[in-house]
Amino acid sequence: MADPTETRERPTRAYVIHPDLGNSRTRRSPELALEEAVALAHALPAIDMAGAEVAKLRNPDAGMLFSKGKRQEIGEHIKAAAEGEGAELVLIDGPVTPVQQRNLEKEWGVKILDRTGLILEIFADRAHTREGVLQVELAALAYQRTRLVRAWTHLERQRGGLGFVGGPGETQIEADRRAIDEQVIRLRRQLERVVKTRELHRKARAKVPYPIVALVGYTNAGKSTLFNRLTGAEVLAKDQLFATLDPTMRQMSLPGGRKVILSDTVGFISDLPHELVAAFRATLEEVLAADLILHVRDISHPETTEQAGDVADILGSLGVEEDVAQIEVWNKIDVLPTETREALQRADSRTEGAQAISALTGEGLEELLALVEDKLAETLDEPRELVTLQLAHSDGRRRAWLHRQGIVQSEDIGEDGVAVSVSWTARQKAQYEAL
Repeated sequence: MADPTETRERPTRAYVIHPDLGNSRTRRSPELALEEAVALAHALPAIDMAGAEVAKLRNPDAGMLFSKGKRQEIGEHIKAAAEGEGAELVLIDGPVTPVQQRNLEKEWGVKILDRTGLILEIFADRAHTREGVLQVELAALAYQRTRLVRAWTHLERQRGGLGFVGGPGETQIEADRRAIDEQVIRLRRQLERVVKTRELHRKARAKVPYPIVALVGYTNAGKSTLFNRLTGAEVLAKDQLFATLDPTMRQMSLPGGRKVILSDTVGFISDLPHELVAAFRATLEEVLAADLILHVRDISHPETTEQAGDVADILGSLGVEEDVAQIEVWNKIDVLPTETREALQRADSRTEGAQAISALTGEGLEELLALVEDKLAETLDEPRELVTLQLAHSDGRRRAWLHRQGIVQSEDIGEDGVAVSVSWTARQKAQYEAL
């Protein structure tokens, strides 16, 4: 197997192909689908683009995917790509069977990687937390189990990708199914320990009854930029697909004083590999536990409606209940023409549960936070009782707890103690009495 450091020093020249099935099963236009596939390729620093094309595919060949004439045509394009240097890797934006992969690699003399393999490679390159690394490795095993065409030494590495992108001709030893299954068992045991730790953290958060607000959306919709703007955090925010992989959570206060936990999650994408949906279910558990979901949309994208449909499909496959409160956040209005932006801003006030913003400039964020407060009050708030509590000067623990809940209306500090006026729910009253 090629040394991953060598791969990074000299990027692999890649040629991207989007197979156009010519039917209505996909929401995407072929040209925009190809553009997204190229953006996926650019998300890996180990890849240097050599060219791209849409290939019409009316009747997929079981053994070779493309027809003979189309294979010859693409083969010539591959050799002529990158100013005559040719390409070393072909990225096919769709599923490729192990037989098709092997046959195309033999005919074209290059390595073949399908959409699932590319996304796995990106996730492996981006994973930072222990859980993220384990989830990617587990997903990679599920993907490769039926193929048995790659060595598994990369699974001993902590970082650096999965090793799919290296040049052709590496010396590789095929791992048998038993070795893969043993590796799966080992990874699942490690993952169980990591998940137990996350469960402990989640239980600790549950003792602090702050609502969870989860940011979800199509990849590169601006979730991390919005997260940073609202929390003051420094989460990686780049104009790049899958810039954020590991979940990040921060506490923040809404203008009315209510404290919430804001969660930034991995971006969704059309045709997300089912291996990743299953493997990252635990990583996306904050979405499942969310009290409010902010669906961030790149409203400037020509296929923003189709992207929103993809997000809805994935949320459904994750098991997110339909009755979970949601707000559509129409992001990136700063790049729209003035007339379009003004029309959107007029429309969002008439569209229930939507708000037009620019996470980059901050435009519309005050209105968004007010909408978040209204939604949480609508879905979570219980009847409140206004009472006055008499606390001793030394009872700082209870006083601090009341302030953390954001329920203190006023305080009157006297010689004998502090009179604290609070507006609380029956649940908060019970938690206070249990302190």
